[in-house]
Order: sequence, then structure tokens, then C-alpha cells
Amino acid sequence: MCLAVPGRIRCLSGEGLTRTGEVDFAGAVQTVNLSFVPEAAEGDYVLVHAGVAIARLDEEEALATLECFRQLESAVREDP
Repeated sequence: MCLAVPGRIRCLSGEGLTRTGEVDFAGAVQTVNLSFVPEAAEGDYVLVHAGVAIARLDEEEALATLECFRQLESAVREDP
């Protein structure tokens, strides 16, 4: 099973195949390859799998997905 997680782009660098960005995942910031999402800009949400952004998300969709993750985490913690 594969999992992709939404994160918000804080800053960009490079271009083309070397385009990267610092992406914030609820306070954990990672460098992510952005070559597959050339339209993504600072402040945008992207869906990231294995260190590569595979899609740009609108804020509403990203926040809804993150809320689902929070609910799942809460349910797992409550179930012994």
C-alpha cells in the first residue's frame, strides 16, 4: 500500500528536474522534489509520496485530508 501526505510549500529552489521545495508537514519540514508539479508555488499544498510531490491540492482538500489523518490517529490511540 502506498501513502501520500499533503504538505504546504514554504520555499522553492532550482528549476526543471532539479526543482525542490521545503515542504511543511504539520511542523516537520522536508526537502521535496517538485519537478512533477511545475505549477506549484510557495504557499500551495502538494501531495507527497516518497519525497516527490505528485499533485497540487487546493487548501480545502488538503485540510480535509489532514483532518482525516488526525481522526485516524485519535482512533488508533483510543483503541487498546
